Amino acid sequence: MLKIDHVSKVYRVGNQDFTALHDVNLEVPAGAFMSFVGPSGSGKTTLLNLLGGLDKPTEGHVFFRDYCLDDLSREKLAEIRRQHIGFIFQSYNLLPVYSVYENILFPLLLNNEKESAVRDRVKEIIAQVGLEPETHKKPSELSGGQCQRVAIARALVKKPDLVLADEPTANLDKENSLMILDLMQELNREYKAAFIFSTHDEKVNRFVNREVRLEDGYVISDQAVESAPA
Repeated sequence: MLKIDHVSKVYRVGNQDFTALHDVNLEVPAGAFMSFVGPSGSGKTTLLNLLGGLDKPTEGHVFFRDYCLDDLSREKLAEIRRQHIGFIFQSYNLLPVYSVYENILFPLLLNNEKESAVRDRVKEIIAQVGLEPETHKKPSELSGGQCQRVAIARALVKKPDLVLADEPTANLDKENSLMILDLMQELNREYKAAFIFSTHDEKVNRFVNREVRLEDGYVISDQAVESAPA
């Protein structure tokens, strides 16, 4: 589903060039449940942004399904993100004036779907993430774990092929982290969407079945995680 072909990314910082990624090659099949791990500045988030079409490589190519993302216009990239890619952010990025229901409905409205046609789908995923009692609450009335569950539901409600999660457990305590990871693993099996995490959290590696480790912009290992839960 995804292919990263000899990708490098260079940023201009002041009067100097900074290489965030060096000649990265990866393939990601449909339904993957995997993580990018490494210290700050290793290139994890840069790689995630390239996969999501939020940035373009300096060299090489990023392929998603039948598209070469670096050849596409901003408008076409936005269309692909709306239809096929879900994002889960460390800071949740929920709309503060909208309720749980409205936050989850929002990406479907962006895809020009009518609320009457998708209302049941939104309610179903709210139930799946255990937030029925909070349906009409706003983000300020929720805990961190609840906000992250809203973000997961929002990412999955459009039934994407790919979910990109940037440090999804960073602001959560251990109990909520494990609950969120268990939920994402369950939804990965049900929806068949590929999940890719960018993370420092070693707890994540108890759940993923593949770990790609980066350091200074290089992929230094890419291996199956044998201890992943079934």
